[in-house]
Amino acid sequence: MNYKGYIGKVEYDEENHIFSGEVVNTRTVITFQGTSVKEIEDEFKASVDDYLEWCKEDGIEPEKPYSGKLNVRFQPELHQRAAVAAKILGLSLNAFITNAVTHELNAVSKA
Repeated sequence: MNYKGYIGKVEYDEENHIFSGEVVNTRTVITFQGTSVKEIEDEFKASVDDYLEWCKEDGIEPEKPYSGKLNVRFQPELHQRAAVAAKILGLSLNAFITNAVTHELNAVSKA
């Protein structure tokens, strides 16, 4: 589920017949529960809205979902190999790494 840039992951507890969810793209813990699909969707949105309102009332900046900026540290040899491969392919190093991560994520989602 996605709402205002926040992504919710939901699991179903068969024993207690309840859906439990958590926002997964922030460090802040934002949880929600419901007993139906409609209720879990509504509770997800309400939890995000409550979090944003709480931040506003306390005068703090809400944690934004991931920005898309990521600093990665490589061994120097791997850094060089990636830079050379990117150049051979006519890509920026950023585009090359984005393609590599996308490839791995696609492989994981097919597993």
